[in-house]
Amino acid sequence: MRKPTLVRITTVPLSLDKLLQGQLRFMQQYYTVIAISSERDYLERVGEREGVATHHLEMTRKITPHKDLWALLQLWFFFLKTKPPIVHTHTPKAGIVGMLAAKLAGVPHRLHTVAGLPLLEAQGKKRKLLDFVEKLTYRCATHVYPNSNGLRDIILDLQFTSPTKIKVLANGSSNGIDTAYFSNIHFSFAQKATLKESLQISDTDFVFVFVGRLVSDKGINELVSAFTKLRITYPHAKLLLVGPLESALDPLEATTLEAITHCTSIHSVGYQSDVRPYFAISDCLVFPSYREGFPNVVMQAGAMELPSIVSDINGCNEIIVPGENGLIVPAKSEQALLEAMELMLSEEALRERLTTKARSMIVERYEQRVVWEALLEEYARLR
Repeated sequence: MRKPTLVRITTVPLSLDKLLQGQLRFMQQYYTVIAISSERDYLERVGEREGVATHHLEMTRKITPHKDLWALLQLWFFFLKTKPPIVHTHTPKAGIVGMLAAKLAGVPHRLHTVAGLPLLEAQGKKRKLLDFVEKLTYRCATHVYPNSNGLRDIILDLQFTSPTKIKVLANGSSNGIDTAYFSNIHFSFAQKATLKESLQISDTDFVFVFVGRLVSDKGINELVSAFTKLRITYPHAKLLLVGPLESALDPLEATTLEAITHCTSIHSVGYQSDVRPYFAISDCLVFPSYREGFPNVVMQAGAMELPSIVSDINGCNEIIVPGENGLIVPAKSEQALLEAMELMLSEEALRERLTTKARSMIVERYEQRVVWEALLEEYARLR
């Protein structure tokens, strides 16, 4: 029996590669999966790894009307030709282009996953435009899947769509977490010692780690400023920044960049294809983001037995239970962040309690297979 076609679309293949890793290969057992994204070479590498077909469609993450219209027309014709029963989009640009093209082509099941709302930090005319685009995306979709309960509440509060169209799968998350892969058992004492030595981190240092894009919306300005004050009292504190600068989209303040460059206690290692070694040599994740959908980083850190300090935003405040596996602080509050970091560093009994429960709370709620099975069941329900 011929398998039905399932089309999955993201704006850039990095999302397929990192945020949905393994999921396409799992779905290929039940569907003929076609992955659509930009950056042809990268997309083809992801398709080869996942064992799925690919279709290149150039898209941008910025507002580019002429390019977006051309992408829409190309995708429309592709759907008319292939006639997929299910089209499932992720990320804002892929969402509007994919959902509109699928509706125009008469695709019966049009699914869109919401993993964050960048528009929440926009203002003025840009905010109005992004609101309109988001509403149009949901109007074209037959089903909308926010990847956290908090995000669902925000979408409903903003009246972007009706409650009957929206649903959170499993316990949240777009892909869950591979807890066998994110585990400290993969790293020996010698491996960790070698990495620490290369970064000039000693065994007596206390390492805070951030993993993600180094942009303002991730709270990096507040984090770096809080840390520079913390190290005055605690000179053995270190801050490890794992992720790329994205100055074109959301630049950091000049003082933040100067501190990252010149402070000897801050180690910025750029983008890393494997972040696990950096979790393995750290003592606490600090993730003061302004907005998220359901952050993989917080789940990954927990699986690696790290307590977390996170901002009180959707997703983060579902993964972290205060006093159980981490601490929660108000978003954009440098003082609250500083106090939480000092508490984590100075209160050994608290830190040990949080560390003890960090991994088990991730395994119990967000194991990857649970999320995949929930999505597969949703696809089957639509057929």
